Amino acid sequence: MNLELESWLLRTLGAKSIVSVHTLQSLWSGYGSIFRVELEAENVSSVVVKAVTYPNKKSHPRGWQSDFAHSRKVKSYKNECLFYKKYGKLVSNKLKLPKYFNSLNTDKEVYLLLEDLTVEYPQLKKVLTINEVKSCILWLAKFHSAFMGKRFPELWQTGTYWHLQTRPDEWQAMQESDLKNKSTAIDQELNNCKYQTLLHGDAKVANFCFGESVAALDFQYVGKGCGMKDLAYFFSSCLTSNQCLEYESELLDFYFAELGPVHTNFFTLPSTIF
Repeated sequence: MNLELESWLLRTLGAKSIVSVHTLQSLWSGYGSIFRVELEAENVSSVVVKAVTYPNKKSHPRGWQSDFAHSRKVKSYKNECLFYKKYGKLVSNKLKLPKYFNSLNTDKEVYLLLEDLTVEYPQLKKVLTINEVKSCILWLAKFHSAFMGKRFPELWQTGTYWHLQTRPDEWQAMQESDLKNKSTAIDQELNNCKYQTLLHGDAKVANFCFGESVAALDFQYVGKGCGMKDLAYFFSSCLTSNQCLEYESELLDFYFAELGPVHTNFFTLPSTIF
């Protein structure tokens, strides 16, 4: 950690000194890292810093590197900072996400200073019980309910990590299939859905952490959309195909019950698409 960043962090938190710095993980495609900083301070013992540095040579582990992809990533980090700064506090009394302390944005770097969730939510999981799946669904339902029908013009106008506007290269690389041919119609139907809310945008199991309850993190792709996008992506990250079939009705009923007083079929896609 350089001296300028260290000074900024200490001033923001009113801390006396930094005790230690531990790297937690690297960011996707070589865009920096996330690290935990232990502090000598009265009000906080540790924080997490998401340190984004835009690389000179753009790379991707699966080969999807381009100026288009780079621009999307740059915008995603700025989007995340804006969400934490303006919107996160609006739901912090209803569900758990990292507390925002401060952020720095330059042409080449972004630093996001956040609460260390591992103090109260130390467990990251790859395989979930159905009750743990429901805990994450409950988080998503509360999040969607809080923002249902509201406007958020500064954030992604089409939320989520995967959708056609952001994935032209991946779409082109798909083999010809019924799904590929109808993907535009499906995308349009979701985007035109009457009930729009604010999506987490990358609601995979790796972005939830567990303690006595559940917390969510990583809001780079938070933005407007149909709540089923979050739910379908979450299911695909933690349930097998057989489990999706077995628990579909139970989990969807649970989601809609927690979402609030809206019709349970308002996300249904018309059969004419298929």
